[in-house]
Amino acid sequence: MKKSIIDVVAAFTLSLAGIISLVPGAQGESADAFRESVIRDPDIPSFGNPQGDITIVEYFDYQCPYCKKVAPELAKLAREDGKLRIVMKDWPIFGGASQYAARMVLAAKYQNKYHEAHAALIGASTKLTEDVVQKLLAEAGIDVDRATADMEAHKPAIEALLLRNNTQAEAFEFQGTPAFIIGTFRVPGVLDAAGFKQAIADARAAARKKK
Repeated sequence: MKKSIIDVVAAFTLSLAGIISLVPGAQGESADAFRESVIRDPDIPSFGNPQGDITIVEYFDYQCPYCKKVAPELAKLAREDGKLRIVMKDWPIFGGASQYAARMVLAAKYQNKYHEAHAALIGASTKLTEDVVQKLLAEAGIDVDRATADMEAHKPAIEALLLRNNTQAEAFEFQGTPAFIIGTFRVPGVLDAAGFKQAIADARAAARKKK
């Protein structure tokens, strides 16, 4: 019998409820509240079907080559499946340029250009610097001056969001990017299209068992 992707990574897989005790400051927070903070952070726009039956959360870095490789596969899968909700969680672990890129994309949300900004940077093939980030965003139709101002004006909210993402990623013991939550399962590392499909099927099967 063919093993599911969840079987393959079983040694590294935990339910969201089971991870609560590992999150600093989460003591006293209900499992439902923590699950919502991972899956439905109101400060992070989602992709795909907002009413999807399965949510995929990706912890990523704009300079991570594997994140860039996975991005079009996830987008294609979301279109084909039609019932996936995808949440991109910035986890800028590749240095200062990654941190700047993450903050600028999050700031672009305040001019309703988050998706355009994200696509511009995750699809970039060049090494990121602050100048390159600004150039790519401008070419994607982002008002860079406004994004820069919004990054400063909304600094407390942006920094709090990045801290939440980092706290979650460390609690899940992720070692790098990309890393995923698929349904209620933790999946560290890269998946190909077939792996994503199997993981999604397993997550749906697990959800059905809980009903």
